[in-house]
Amino acid sequence: MTAVAEGEVTRAEFEAYLDAMGEAGANGYRKLFDGSRGDTRMPAEEILALGVRMRTAHETGPMGPLAVVVPEALAEPLGRVLGMLAAARRPMRVFGEARAARKWISSLPG
Repeated sequence: MTAVAEGEVTRAEFEAYLDAMGEAGANGYRKLFDGSRGDTRMPAEEILALGVRMRTAHETGPMGPLAVVVPEALAEPLGRVLGMLAAARRPMRVFGEARAARKWISSLPG
C-alpha cells in the first residue's frame, strides 16, 4: 500500500487515511507513506495524538512493514511520532527520498 501526501495535510485528512486503512484491513500489509511533497501546520499536540492513535492500532493485530519518506523540514516535529511507531514489532525505516524507501519496502516479505 502506498500513500502520497501533497501540499498541506490536516489532522482530519490523516485521520481519514487511518480510518480507511483500518476499514480495509490493511494494517498487516507493507506500507509506504511518502510525505516528501507534503507539509503540515498541525501543532505538536495534534501530531502526538495521531501517534498515540497509530500506536494503539498496533494492539489490534500484526502490523506490516512501514517505510516513511519525510522532508528534512518535518523530520524533527515528526520524530516523536515516528519513534512511537518504531517500537512496534515490525520493520520500519525513515527515508529522505522515495526511491530508496520503495526499494527497501519491496525487498521485504508481503
